[in-house]
Amino acid sequence: MPPDVSSLPVGSRVVVRWRLETPDPATGATQTDTVGTLVGRDEVALTVETSRGPVVVARERVVAAKELPPRPTRPGAPHRTISVEELQRVAVPSWGAVERERLGAWELRASSGFTQRGNSVAPLGDPGLPLGDALDRVEQWYAARGLPAKFALAGVVGFDPAADPLGALLVERGYTVDSLTLNLTARTDTVAAADPGGPAVLVQDGPGPEWLQAYRGTRRTVPGATEQVLRGSPRQLFGQIRPGGGLSQQLGLRAADAAGTTPIALGRLGIAHGWAGLGAVWTDPAHRGRGLAAHLTARLAAAARNDGVHLVHLQVEHDNAGALRLYERLGFEVHSSYAYLTEPR
Repeated sequence: MPPDVSSLPVGSRVVVRWRLETPDPATGATQTDTVGTLVGRDEVALTVETSRGPVVVARERVVAAKELPPRPTRPGAPHRTISVEELQRVAVPSWGAVERERLGAWELRASSGFTQRGNSVAPLGDPGLPLGDALDRVEQWYAARGLPAKFALAGVVGFDPAADPLGALLVERGYTVDSLTLNLTARTDTVAAADPGGPAVLVQDGPGPEWLQAYRGTRRTVPGATEQVLRGSPRQLFGQIRPGGGLSQQLGLRAADAAGTTPIALGRLGIAHGWAGLGAVWTDPAHRGRGLAAHLTARLAAAARNDGVHLVHLQVEHDNAGALRLYERLGFEVHSSYAYLTEPR
């Protein structure tokens, strides 16, 4: 039975393995791989734009298919050579949104105010309109949803948003610049190898009621919207540590009692474009300082690696020194940064 390829995003870089009609006369091979950009997908075939032109593969002949990271823009380690704009493009689908709408190459996201990422514009290229007109359109779109317009503007580390043409226009309109954030990247095998060890980590495709219960205690959530955002990536992995798996004795709990206890550490990976995006990392304050966040992050990275995902990114506020030390010990490196520019009320 052919694999389900309905979740492969059109526009992503992919590799498709498929059966040949007859064996290759030179090698005898019965299968081949096609690598390129997925430009079309319907019930009958996949169309992949390769360096030699388009290749149409009948879905009934597909053996396997998966997303690949964008092609590196310069020599070096893959997690370092991706451009600032390409990393943003990779990161956008790793966090969900209730609504998404395109304005040219810009992506508008709204999620009833739950998280800045879920309620901001990712300006990934040309909006297809003069900047002033595009901003008018954006502001109208968010006003219709009772939200201020917000842009996630990316650049090199230490960049000045006001020096960017879009940023300059936003500042001129009175937008405030805040939430300066660093993008960190790494290889999943590097992070997995840095695991300091610890209690059992449960990794699942869905959050589950216990995961959601703990998450609601970490920040303001919006019923309905929060769940859609958390489940809104092409694929997700949710990790948790419960007060069992070696912690029960420390906490004075019997194993039977620990089994249903609310998690004391959480993490989430959103998988898209061949990358895993780490987020929602949290440890119960009563259990911090024990290396649980590092252990959980490493186990999630191992799960992604075992699933064929070799690159991981995350975002940390620029002044969160403790988190930066944690992730750098795990092998993450600072790649770039971004800031949110928010429309005045």
